[in-house]
Amino acid sequence: MPWRLPAAAPPVGPPGRRWHNEPVPSSDHVSLIPLLGRGDAPEQVRHVREIPDRDAVTVPWPEHLHPDVVAAWERLGVHAPYLHQVQAVLAPRHVVVATGTASGKSLAYQAPVADAVHRGRLAALANPGMIHHPDEATALYLSPTKALAADQLKGLDALGLPTLRAATYDGDTDPAERRWVRDHADVVLCNPDMLHYGVLPNHARWSRFFRRLKYVVVDEAHSYRGVFGSHVANLMRRLRRICRLYGADPVFIGASATSFEPHASFARLVGVPEAEVTPVTTDFSPHGPVTVVLWEPEQTDGGGENDAPVRRTALAETADMLTDLVLRQVRTIAFIKSRRGAETIAQIAHRQLEEVDPSLAHRVAAYRSGFLPEERRELEEALRDGRLLGIASTSALELGIDVAGLDAVVVAGWPGTRASFFQQIGRAGRAGQEALAAFVAGDDPLDTYLVNHPEAIFDVDIEATVFDPSNPYVLAPHLCAAAAEQPLRAEEIDSFGPTAPEVLGSLVASGHLRRRPNGWFWTHPQSAAGMVSLRSDGGGPIRIIETDTGAVLGTMDSPQSHYQAHPGAVYVHQGRTYIVDELDEAGSVAAVTRANPDFYTTARDITQVSVVAEERSERWGPVTVHFGQVQVTTKVVSFQRKAVISNEVLGEEPLDLAARDLFTKSVWFTVPGPVLTGAGIEEPDVPGALHAAEHAAIGLLPLVASCDRWDVGGLSTALHADTELPTVFVYDGHPGGAGFAERGYATAVAWLGATREAISSCECEHGCPSCVQSPKPAPCG
Repeated sequence: MPWRLPAAAPPVGPPGRRWHNEPVPSSDHVSLIPLLGRGDAPEQVRHVREIPDRDAVTVPWPEHLHPDVVAAWERLGVHAPYLHQVQAVLAPRHVVVATGTASGKSLAYQAPVADAVHRGRLAALANPGMIHHPDEATALYLSPTKALAADQLKGLDALGLPTLRAATYDGDTDPAERRWVRDHADVVLCNPDMLHYGVLPNHARWSRFFRRLKYVVVDEAHSYRGVFGSHVANLMRRLRRICRLYGADPVFIGASATSFEPHASFARLVGVPEAEVTPVTTDFSPHGPVTVVLWEPEQTDGGGENDAPVRRTALAETADMLTDLVLRQVRTIAFIKSRRGAETIAQIAHRQLEEVDPSLAHRVAAYRSGFLPEERRELEEALRDGRLLGIASTSALELGIDVAGLDAVVVAGWPGTRASFFQQIGRAGRAGQEALAAFVAGDDPLDTYLVNHPEAIFDVDIEATVFDPSNPYVLAPHLCAAAAEQPLRAEEIDSFGPTAPEVLGSLVASGHLRRRPNGWFWTHPQSAAGMVSLRSDGGGPIRIIETDTGAVLGTMDSPQSHYQAHPGAVYVHQGRTYIVDELDEAGSVAAVTRANPDFYTTARDITQVSVVAEERSERWGPVTVHFGQVQVTTKVVSFQRKAVISNEVLGEEPLDLAARDLFTKSVWFTVPGPVLTGAGIEEPDVPGALHAAEHAAIGLLPLVASCDRWDVGGLSTALHADTELPTVFVYDGHPGGAGFAERGYATAVAWLGATREAISSCECEHGCPSCVQSPKPAPCG
């Protein structure tokens, strides 16, 4: 079985931990809180919030739905839909359903889609002589992951309507099936990548489908943020343009987690007027009560007189919690940001279970992106049917895959946004039972702030979804792709935003497009869509290949390769460890060899920032906050080997990798030297003080912007060449910017206020990871 993890690491539980292996009744989840630590009231508990249960509000089926469609859902046990589902079905035009996890958003878009397709198919069958009956309908479903599309296909098939011909069309679809999907499927379940690479560039082959297109469903719409969201927003504009070419004007239906002004975000995403989007935001589905625990691991002295305090890692704490919950046969998901972190949590839990109850060891697994399709499908099925009791996952399982009956969720480190946090804890209690959720704080400023300020999680609005479709670095290749699909006309330019005319001019000047009296043309033989990857920057994915067998183990985004796939790096896949032998960037391959090291690796880099253009600024007395364009030059120069158990540095080796330039957006702060001196910071301490402020600010930025800590970078210097002052930069880690630094500039007072409070309230005296040390975790978690 793919989730049988080898014992590669000794247990790292606290000394004397008493493992519990008595089964727990499913209704006794409040009593599970002691399992998260030791004793009935663990000191690590900073806050407990009870999210009460919620009763359902149901209404009759809308009268306009075809009786066959209603009967199909009634056969599945849905005799009266929830009120918010009917509100979505009755929306006058476009609609976004922004309700909680497991609230039945699928029915809100499946019902109108099934109704339109079923009626159209019946009309066509009643008029066999017509080549194209005007009532015939097709629908396009888009989701950010293949797993979601596969899940939706099962739901549509379960309706048992022979008129509903649905099929997935993605990278896993057999080439022989793709033609059938184009020519016959009425509901095509796809992802943005396949729409970008496979469908729109070949729209003539899809003419039957586009002429009949009535609905476009955008699932998990809140996940389209930052640069990825900017790409998808431009993709939607290209899609609507192709629809107009074939005379179609589809309705867009969005499904989203709760978010700030979801109708405004969805309108911006799909490129329609905000007034045409109806928001459905009140959740009328039932949900069991959830006990949410905010947990801060123990902190101990660093050992030396001036050493910073050391806090137990969220990874190790979560692995212990997962072990104990599985021993009690509590079905649990543990979420963590990093792929290696998910592998390590599953690996540690597996090892500890083997020592306590070997019969349960194989019922824990890791789940993350980069797995092969067959591995993902088998893990998903094992989680559904109960063969797996515990799974450690990246955000890949955060989205709406139907996994009912889970009892507990452990979130290792803040996932980046409140929307993601509530999505993750919403995975438990989906079958109506009581559930337990624990947020385990990592040793960084934001996590420390949140566990001690629960109101910042529970009592404020969900973040706005931040993305910028007008980013020239994102827009340019999409304009090329649009011109390749169909020459761009002057009247279409406005739909691509205010920067489109200038970007078009630069594309003509560079020879990418050719201007003619009737529009802009793509004249190159290569694929314009191939110029850009929707999900990464700086090149396509790196394939991880085992040297001895030639087997492809997985993939990695190119920007990660200098940090995680450099020669000598430790790579983990399904609990098995490898050493990277060679990184061939030209061939997009990293060659690895099976190994069993007792260390992990972390890369070290040097960074320079140059101001390209200041766009705006604001003075706060002697301090000035700026926003504008910068050039960031980064070079990975070495890597360290660190012991798995103690994090002790075992050695460091140099690397010979090329520097990478990034042109992006930044917010930066300048302060005159005398002001720092007046604040009691002596000149030798200025670099360290600014560096600490930079780290703390980066750590708290996700509090005001819908980013995570890997989306941004920073630099501080006691005297910057461009500003000629002590300066702190915080910049977007994506070409052209992602909107996060701009959001930081707009909310600088709240952002820096929270940063100051996090530092001043920390228990340490000299600075520690909980306040001013780097918030970016080591690659192992």
